[in-house]
Amino acid sequence: MIKLLSTVLMLNIVYSLSAFASPEILPNIVHEKVLKNGLKVLVKEDRRAPVMVSQIWYKVGASYEHDGVTGLSHVLEHMMFQGTDKLEPGEFSKIIAANGGRENAFTGADYTAYFQTMEASRLEVSLRLEAERMQHLKLQEKEFVKELQVVMEERRMRTEDKPQSQAYEYFKAMAFTSSPYRNPIIGWMQDLEDMKLADLAAWYKQWYAPNNATLVVVGDVQADEVFKLAEHYFSPIPAVDFKPVKQRIEVPQVGLRRGIVKQTAKVPYLLMGYKVPVLNSLENTDDVYALEVLSGILSGGNSARLESNLVRGSQIASSASAGYDMNARLPTLFLFDGVPVDGRSVDELERALLEQIKQLQDKPVAQKELDRIKAQVIAASVYEKDSNFYQGMQLGMLETVGVGWQRSAEYVEKVNAVSAEQLQQVAIKYLIEDHLTVVQMLPKENSHAN
Repeated sequence: MIKLLSTVLMLNIVYSLSAFASPEILPNIVHEKVLKNGLKVLVKEDRRAPVMVSQIWYKVGASYEHDGVTGLSHVLEHMMFQGTDKLEPGEFSKIIAANGGRENAFTGADYTAYFQTMEASRLEVSLRLEAERMQHLKLQEKEFVKELQVVMEERRMRTEDKPQSQAYEYFKAMAFTSSPYRNPIIGWMQDLEDMKLADLAAWYKQWYAPNNATLVVVGDVQADEVFKLAEHYFSPIPAVDFKPVKQRIEVPQVGLRRGIVKQTAKVPYLLMGYKVPVLNSLENTDDVYALEVLSGILSGGNSARLESNLVRGSQIASSASAGYDMNARLPTLFLFDGVPVDGRSVDELERALLEQIKQLQDKPVAQKELDRIKAQVIAASVYEKDSNFYQGMQLGMLETVGVGWQRSAEYVEKVNAVSAEQLQQVAIKYLIEDHLTVVQMLPKENSHAN
């Protein structure tokens, strides 16, 4: 994706990825098989180095949670390393390390994923261990209490002790009314304090099953061998009868939402977000790709408009960025954030950002500027082909959010097809005041906007 987000905006977008393959070659390099129990297996052979990455993606994350149980997906991610029927707490990680590998996991709004990067001949170790914890996780009270404290401390350090991060959390809760994106991935502190081991056990039983997962392997492997190993280790695991996920559609926003957050901070901070569609929410995706390019025009590097005009040009902002996650499972926000320079106010920065949007609405982007952004997209797509991890990330993410891994083939072509007129049209259509939420974070000692 084309984007340059500040650290705080990355809190709810765990990783951002660009497409990496052309439509002509993708069908020849990605191999797919679905086991009888519903596990989807995707393999991409890449023989440039004798290594592989194995990832397993579950269709569950913070957006599957509801009020009162926020944080369950993230806490369960921690517990997946704390023992099974055959493995002692921490033994999973020790086995991976003993085989020369590294491993970790991450929870997003729309998925939970686990990965190992190892020498290619060690793939069987990875699959054996993942199959074990998919079915035989041993949830123990002692380990649960310990990991819950770890997560709560993580929340304190990453959110509650960081004014901008806390402001972003308030901003999301204000911007969304009924969408589950209003809740933080790590969970609200009250929900973490109230969480019980039985809640976690029910969540594991509900979502961790082969027919709710995608296994992705990228690297120096043979697809047939991967399928054979996957069949051996995962096929004995029974499928789960899932109830359909209830639709949680955001109610229409019909007017500007504005808030002020007072924090113990040295500098003020501004957040703005417009309600926008994503690939999953439109049949005709032209607008989505135009919004994607628009984020690049605004915030696609040092030569993009916000950096050129607000940071270096008028020097209103010490930082300013825009971002958009077109691959979210549900409609999301086109985001802006920024910090005014000393002596300028958040009101001035807000007006400057709105002026940048108005310019996009009033005048088509010059072809030279548009060509530069498209060149950056192509360059990024080539660069990410060098990473087994990010190639696997893209396949797993697209499949898990419901877009489908095949859609990665159209990215470069669709971006290249975006015209200056389309950019102007989506700016006029979506970046409107009635769909806007604004939060100003002000230092407590100066809690009045100018």
